[in-house]
Amino acid sequence: MRQKLARGESIDALPHGPQQDQAFREFAWKWFQDYVMTNNKFSEQRAKRGVLINALIPFFGDMLLNEITSHQLEQFKAQQMKAGVSNKTLRNRLTVMRKCLSSAYEWGELTNPPPKVKWPKCAPARTDYLSPEECELILSHADGVVHEMILMTLRTGMRQGEIKGLQWSSIDWQSRGIVVRHSYCDVRKILDTPKSNRERYIPLDVDLYEMLYKRKQSTGYVFLDGNQAFNSPRLNLRLAKVCEAAGIRKITWHALRHTFASHLAMRGVPLNVVQTLLGHVSIATTMRYAHVAPSALRSAIEMLNPKTAVHSDFGQPAVNQWARLTMKSEEISHNSSGR
Repeated sequence: MRQKLARGESIDALPHGPQQDQAFREFAWKWFQDYVMTNNKFSEQRAKRGVLINALIPFFGDMLLNEITSHQLEQFKAQQMKAGVSNKTLRNRLTVMRKCLSSAYEWGELTNPPPKVKWPKCAPARTDYLSPEECELILSHADGVVHEMILMTLRTGMRQGEIKGLQWSSIDWQSRGIVVRHSYCDVRKILDTPKSNRERYIPLDVDLYEMLYKRKQSTGYVFLDGNQAFNSPRLNLRLAKVCEAAGIRKITWHALRHTFASHLAMRGVPLNVVQTLLGHVSIATTMRYAHVAPSALRSAIEMLNPKTAVHSDFGQPAVNQWARLTMKSEEISHNSSGR
């Protein structure tokens, strides 16, 4: 009754029989056309189409929507695991399935709420990042536009597509910052919106500002491979060659973004600020960098110890004590490393 009221239907209206008898295969493609094609970026559309074709429709295709239960979902999980599918991939496929069934319920195609999903456990993602010394090493072995793109990523944390799609018109010379509003799509060879369709502002440090100002233009791509935009294979190859020349492990372009975030966390920058600079929708995504802030963690523990707690600031805001302890921990850490 609540669902009918939410859809503006009469509570006396009879349910639509043909919709209830709809097979998953039929509804899945309807959902793809009406929801995915409308609300998702091209890369997400390709990914969800692949999930439907390769996993969900082969297993659930002939089942009626109202016949899909938690038991069928567990059977699907068992089949996928037997086939060697990783828990992370399985979780992604179940996420698509869950959203599809939720849409069916919202649209009145499914009479009962979607069955509950017991999500497979996934090991925490490992975050690979460079040390400050490795950053200097890799920059010293890169030249030209690749050197500039590596420096840009290390100092702004922009995604590869955002770096490739950066336009001169997106640089605010007066406020010395970048408005990230584009991302280059390799497949369609066009400028698209950033991930999650959210623009963000990133300040430029002195090195980046001077580097860009030397070849300032009014329009066009900031970074070009000859006379055309970079694509991922060519850019990844250039980075691999730089790593080889520098004598360090082969890293992905995304590891440079991880390096930016990790170094900020190490220096005590609040994670909500890191989240804003990276453009993460959820702080949960940014929390992967929490473990690299030992000085902040130590300050938190020392706040409870009577021997190390700051008594002289009694009555002052706790954040002042926090800041002082954090600075003290960083000073001790710096002195230790200096020895």
